[in-house]
Amino acid sequence: MSQRAAPSLAQVFAQRKMAALLLLGFSSGLPAYLTSRTLQAWMTVEGVDLGTVGKASLLGLPFSLKFLWAPLMDRYVPPFLGRRRGWLIVTQVLLGLAIAAMSLHNPQEALTLLFANTVLISFLSASQDIAFDAYRIDALDDRELGTGAALGVLGYRAAMIFVGGVAFMLADHMPWNGVYLMMASTIVIGIFGTLLAPEPVLRDGPPATLATAVVQPFMEFLRRSGLALGVVLLLFVLLFSFADRLVQNMAVPFLLKQGYSQTEIGAIQNALGLAATMVGVVIGGVMIARLGINRSIWTVSFLQIASNLAYYYLSIRPKDIGLLTGAIVVENLCGGLVTAAFVSYMMSLCSRQYAATQYALLSSMMAASRDLMVAPAGSIAERTGFPNFFLLTIAAGIPALLLLPVVAPLTRDTPRGAAEHTGEVDLSEPGPFADPNASAPRTTPRE
Repeated sequence: MSQRAAPSLAQVFAQRKMAALLLLGFSSGLPAYLTSRTLQAWMTVEGVDLGTVGKASLLGLPFSLKFLWAPLMDRYVPPFLGRRRGWLIVTQVLLGLAIAAMSLHNPQEALTLLFANTVLISFLSASQDIAFDAYRIDALDDRELGTGAALGVLGYRAAMIFVGGVAFMLADHMPWNGVYLMMASTIVIGIFGTLLAPEPVLRDGPPATLATAVVQPFMEFLRRSGLALGVVLLLFVLLFSFADRLVQNMAVPFLLKQGYSQTEIGAIQNALGLAATMVGVVIGGVMIARLGINRSIWTVSFLQIASNLAYYYLSIRPKDIGLLTGAIVVENLCGGLVTAAFVSYMMSLCSRQYAATQYALLSSMMAASRDLMVAPAGSIAERTGFPNFFLLTIAAGIPALLLLPVVAPLTRDTPRGAAEHTGEVDLSEPGPFADPNASAPRTTPRE
């Protein structure tokens, strides 16, 4: 594949779609705590038993099943704003109404209705994520994927900070019903982002039938990559973050057993850890814009494994707040870099015609690594001890490294099996920052 000159950072950032991605990322992250931490806090304050509070985590199941209805969002086009923005505005309006409806519930009197409303929010939030992920894939070209991924993650993290901070502060001064009503109003940020975003130009049109929308994403992926390479690509997606996920699964139990208090862990992770993640995401976006996806994925693959050494060093040293701070900063900084690069990598594997379905499937495979493959981590750590466990996590990252020359050869700019991403968007669509003199569709300039 021929290589193009990298666009300047000014060219990448000075686009409507980049500003829109930041706002849409915020909208994507808004419901995350509203269906988990704030809901659990509300139930606890209202005297709901802890067993029921713990089971509330199951209400987020739609996020693991979103690939089941993603083909609908590839196949059908709403009658306004286009295929991607149309679905975004539909899910955002319904999401705002569903969050506002939480203010009508009382956990003590109608817990079942509260849970049903929460499942609805999870479903609509997962649907918004499908449309958002598909929009990013459709609207960005190869060199913009990293920056677009970074901006989306930044917006998402900003929403989590906002909800996790503002919602809890408001709850000290008003009932949780009122807090949810106020949080519902912030969905206008995402709606503005949708109106700001230019609709991607789709030359081939959506799938002709629903059956095509279900089957063709698989067939198109295998035609593009070939069966053997396609299997290797999926295996790489499954294995890429395995080493890091093992550490994350055992990080808090390890630190507590090392004698660090919950306050120390929480303060450093929530403050410095989150800041380091956001810095890492920004650096990752700039790195991909400069180096391309292949060189970036090689770089972060080694950093991801090397960052596990920080926890190994902690495990062989006595308690030291300075070391804890350093380990958490290193882990989260590398985690931000990895997030930007790997999201960009998965986006590159998705075609613009079937972006919603293909990305939903890839992200579900990534979730399997996060939620299923790491399940034995506690038993392994118990048998080996933490120093040996952290060394084993480094070894667990080797299989993904061995696949790198196959999936992302350094002689290429984009991964093998990647779809073409032209980043064409219609800038003549009316919107807050549209060109009032535009009379025909035009597209963003290419390098």
